[in-house]
Amino acid sequence: MKVHCYNILLFSFTLIILLLSPSQVNNQMNHYNRAHMKNIEPTKSYRSLCECELYTSMYDDDPEMKEIMHDFDRQTSQRFEEYDEERKTEKRPKYKEQRDKDIQQIILKDKMEKSLAEKVEKGCLRCGCGLGGVAAGVGIIGPVAVNVWEIGAKATAIELATKEGIDAGVKAAIVKIKNVSAFVDLKNVSWTNFINDSNYNSISGLVEAVKEAMASINKPCISNSHERACSGLSHDADYFISSAVQAGQDATVLTTESAKTANLGEVTTASSNAYSAIGYSVIAIMIIVLVMIIIYLILRYRR
Repeated sequence: MKVHCYNILLFSFTLIILLLSPSQVNNQMNHYNRAHMKNIEPTKSYRSLCECELYTSMYDDDPEMKEIMHDFDRQTSQRFEEYDEERKTEKRPKYKEQRDKDIQQIILKDKMEKSLAEKVEKGCLRCGCGLGGVAAGVGIIGPVAVNVWEIGAKATAIELATKEGIDAGVKAAIVKIKNVSAFVDLKNVSWTNFINDSNYNSISGLVEAVKEAMASINKPCISNSHERACSGLSHDADYFISSAVQAGQDATVLTTESAKTANLGEVTTASSNAYSAIGYSVIAIMIIVLVMIIIYLILRYRR
């Protein structure tokens, strides 16, 4: 068994040796030999592609080529100059006309803006001056007019209060006479036809009014009359008439004072409102004038 194993190993080793090619063996031998040999051949240095001048023309140093290129450049420049001159000659009138139109439009626009600014400026100035005059007139004339109106209104208020007081006094005198027992026959008489603002506050006036009332019912107060009213007037007129006179006078005073107070209060309120309205109007006008002056100054400064 051992003999067979040895034979197998020997056979495998022999087979491996036979399979190795002679070239590989030689290469391996050369590899080991080159490591110990000195290179006696000189090495050459090669330039890389990036170090070469790829864009260098081969005709740069050629005089004829330089002359040809110079002539080409000269002719090309001449042609461009001629073309440019032709274009300028053709387009110059058109451009000049367009430029003139633009200049005219700019000048016209500038004139319009200046004219409008001047008109607005003058309008603001005139408006400010006019409103300033109006404010001054309202501030001066307004209070004077209100004062005159107030004086007239107070006089009218007093007059109306006096009239109301007289009417109240006449009514009070009539009511008092109707309540006098001596004049019971005169209850159905229309006293307003006999008692008025001229006789209600005097004894003699009311005596005459009572006599006229008696005559209106066909009972005149003659010297020999026995009518109760007539006898009362002839014997003691003050007793029967004085109370009516006093009632009329008291009613007149009270009504006149109350009416006067009310009417004068209304006049004072109205005049105060008028003064306030004038003051507010003047303030509003002055504000408008101030705005106009500011606009005028701004336009003047810009122009």
